[in-house]
Amino acid sequence: MTNAPVIIWFRRDLRVEDNPALAAAHETKQPVIPLFILESESDSVPGAASRWWLHHALAALETRFADRGSRLILRTGPASDILPDLVKETGASQVFWNRRYGAGDIETDKALKTTLTDDGVSVESFNGTLVCEPWETKTGSGGFYKVYTPFWKSIKAKGPSRKEQATRPDKLAVPDTWPDSTALAALDLLPTKPDWAAKFPDWEPGEKGARAKLRAFLDGPVNGYDDDRNRPDIEGTSRLSPHLAWGEISPLQIWETTKDAVARGSVNDDEADKFLSEVVWRDFAYNLLYHYPDIRDEPIKPEFADFPWDDDRDALTAWQKGQTGYPIVDAGMRQLYDTGWMHNRVRMITASFLIKDLIIPWQEGERWFWDCLVDADLANNAASWQWVAGCGADAAPYFRIFNPVSQGEKFDPQGDYVRTYVPELAALPKKHIHKPWEAPDAILQEAGVTLGETYPKPIVDHGEARKLALAGYDQIRNK
Repeated sequence: MTNAPVIIWFRRDLRVEDNPALAAAHETKQPVIPLFILESESDSVPGAASRWWLHHALAALETRFADRGSRLILRTGPASDILPDLVKETGASQVFWNRRYGAGDIETDKALKTTLTDDGVSVESFNGTLVCEPWETKTGSGGFYKVYTPFWKSIKAKGPSRKEQATRPDKLAVPDTWPDSTALAALDLLPTKPDWAAKFPDWEPGEKGARAKLRAFLDGPVNGYDDDRNRPDIEGTSRLSPHLAWGEISPLQIWETTKDAVARGSVNDDEADKFLSEVVWRDFAYNLLYHYPDIRDEPIKPEFADFPWDDDRDALTAWQKGQTGYPIVDAGMRQLYDTGWMHNRVRMITASFLIKDLIIPWQEGERWFWDCLVDADLANNAASWQWVAGCGADAAPYFRIFNPVSQGEKFDPQGDYVRTYVPELAALPKKHIHKPWEAPDAILQEAGVTLGETYPKPIVDHGEARKLALAGYDQIRNK
């Protein structure tokens, strides 16, 4: 059928620009049916905060298609049923999508490709998500990288695997009859009672917001990035992570825009490299996910499966609510819940505290972050938790245990970050803001702080907890 429609199936690639699958669908000159399925069975079923982001991202994508005289079709349920049914309903002759890398999603896509191909439907897939795909970056011996630095050096040397951005369609051919679509509101992605997202900052989900974030970052903060990225009290990072997680901007767009800024002389080459190396860390996480498909649940270093974890649910709840008595930890956990995002340095501090101060399994933290982060990313989240836990392929050694006091003093030197998210400590001087339990009674009284009442006392002694964590590590290491 020469005029049969084609389907472009969106997943975590919610953009019109530099979208290889969409460009290929457009190039057929046939009517294009854009489709998004809120999947009930997927490796990346979004958590609560990500669902909030997804609602607004889909609304932005609907507008992008309306501007092109087209529509976005929404469906919900198992993709293995919905996509073949839509193909039959519309008489579609081809289906296009950008690849994904979770083991379950790969199997779903393989099975769908077989089913559709057997029915005479052409299926094409593309890299619209990564700088380089997991099988494209190999060591000298032909294996895959398990250490990040050589992985980054390899990608830096060869550059992105796609050498130019996909063409943006300004107008799309449309079918004679549109299939039914579920209303966005009916997907029930937004919180209602209570509306815990009401305090989220002025995020702007969608391509427009992603481009604005990148421009703002390259116009200034990038030139202090190597140092400022570790400071949660200042705006020193790009905050592009949720846009990347939902594919509202591609790594190739970030790479080329950054390199163009370097060529114009507006961005320092070393700072640009540091920024791009952080973007490529995401590729490394997907490299690990691809080769270690159980990364969300099972430690890459198998000996950690026998670690003597604690099961203190009260301590876990205190950590989740930002009530540990350690100000930098509590500030991070409250920022996470209030804004749907947490500064990366503080992610490491809070993760280390859960794992090595409270001796609670890293999987508990991974699940909580998955539910609370608007940028929750299948590979990034799990790989980062395993890195902090010391059980990943290229992990921080287990005995690297962050001291929450010294980390706060170093990276939040004036205490401004803590004051923002732990307002009950706002009147404390910087000398005591990160260790209020050492403040004289007169200072606490003047600041309106009563430990154990207005702010909790530390739920663990860091020094003693560190000894327990190292003892647990020795136990599994000596087996």
